[in-house]
Amino acid sequence: MFDANFIANPYPVYSHLRTTAPLHWTDSWRRGAWLVARYDDVVTALHDSRLSSQRRLTAAFPSDIQPQLALLEATTSRMMLFLDPPAHTRLRKLLHRAFSPQAVQRLVPRVRHLVNTLLDQVATQGEMEFMARFAHPFPVLVIAEMLGVSNEYQADFQRWSDDFVHFFGNPQAALETILQAQASLSALTDYFQALLPERRRRPGHDLVSLLLQIDGDDEFTEAELLAQCALLLIAGHETTRNLLGNGLLALLEHPDQWSMLKHNPSLMRSAVRECTRYNSPVQLAGRTATQDFVWYGRQIAHGQSVIVFLGAANHDPNKFSNPERFDITRDEGQPLSFGHGAHFCIGAMLAQLEAEIAFATVIKRMPDVKLIDDTPHWCPNVSFRGLATLPLAWCSRAAT
Repeated sequence: MFDANFIANPYPVYSHLRTTAPLHWTDSWRRGAWLVARYDDVVTALHDSRLSSQRRLTAAFPSDIQPQLALLEATTSRMMLFLDPPAHTRLRKLLHRAFSPQAVQRLVPRVRHLVNTLLDQVATQGEMEFMARFAHPFPVLVIAEMLGVSNEYQADFQRWSDDFVHFFGNPQAALETILQAQASLSALTDYFQALLPERRRRPGHDLVSLLLQIDGDDEFTEAELLAQCALLLIAGHETTRNLLGNGLLALLEHPDQWSMLKHNPSLMRSAVRECTRYNSPVQLAGRTATQDFVWYGRQIAHGQSVIVFLGAANHDPNKFSNPERFDITRDEGQPLSFGHGAHFCIGAMLAQLEAEIAFATVIKRMPDVKLIDDTPHWCPNVSFRGLATLPLAWCSRAAT
C-alpha cells in the first residue's frame, strides 16, 4: 500500500479491502495498523469509545529520538483533533460560536470578494495553474481573515501548513520530515503568541479576539488557544484547497455534469457534496485502541492503531449506488469526508461555502473553462488527497 499507484488511484485498493474482509492488518503504517474500509464499520469505529483520538503522533520513533520531538507532541496533544471527551467537548463548545451557521453566513460577502479578487488577477490571461493561483491562497486568505492575521504572512502560512501536512499524511515519514514539521508548527504558534498581547490591548471582531474574551472556568489557556489557532489554519487550508482542486477536476472531467450545473445553479450544494464524496479531501482518520477487544473475530490490542478510510467508505456500494459514477444529483445521505459524530469537522460548513462560491463564480466568469492536462498530478499524501497542479484554460473574453 501507499506507493505511487495507490496515490494515483486508491479506489481499487479500497474495493479490495471492502470486499475481502471487514478488518485488515498492515505493516505499512507506523508500527502497523488495522484498516477499516466499509461505510457502516467506519461509522461504528468513529463512535466507539474504545477507539481514542488521543494519540502520540511520533510514538513510532525510538525513545532516544523522542526528546527532539517534544515540542511537536506538546502542541498537537492540545489540538482538539487529538482529544477525546470531555476535553474535546469543552474546546469544541468554545469554538462553536465562530463556526455557527449564522457566523459562516456573515462571511459570504467577504468570501465572494476574495474569490473575485483572485480571479481578477488571471481573468484576461486565458489560462492559469488553478492550485497555485487560486486553491492554495484562497482558503488561507479566508481563515487568516477569520483569525485576524496579516495577509503579508500568506506564503509563510502556506509553507508552515504544507510542512505539517507532509508529515501528518505520510505513514513512513522520515525523521527529517518530522523535524521540519515541528519547526514550522513552532513558527506558526510563535506568530500567534506574538499576536495575543496586541489582541488583548485592542480586540477586534476576529476569532482570536473572540476567544480571548471568553470568561469563566471554561476559558482557553494560552497553550490551548495557540494550539487551536494553528490547527484551524492548517486544517482550513488543507481540506478546502483539496476540495477546490478535486471538485473542479471532477466537474471538468464530466462535461455532462458541468453543463448540468451551469444550467441549473440550484444544484450547487448537491454538487459540492458529491465532490467531497467522489474524491474526499480527507481520506482517513486515525484512532488508538484504549483496551483489548475483539471485533469481527480479530483481536484488537491495547495501543494498536485503527485507520478508518473515509475515502473507501464514500465508495461503498452498500451505501452509495454505482459509487464510481460522479453524479451531482445524488441524494443518498452525507458522505464521511468531514468525519462523523463528535469529531465531525467544525469547519465543514465553511469549506462547503467556500467551494460553492468559488465554483459558482468560475462558472459565471469562465463558463468555457477546460483542462489543459488530462492526467491528474496528485500530491504524495495518503491522508489528504489533493492535486499538485491543475492547469486550466478559457476564453479570456468570457472572464471579464
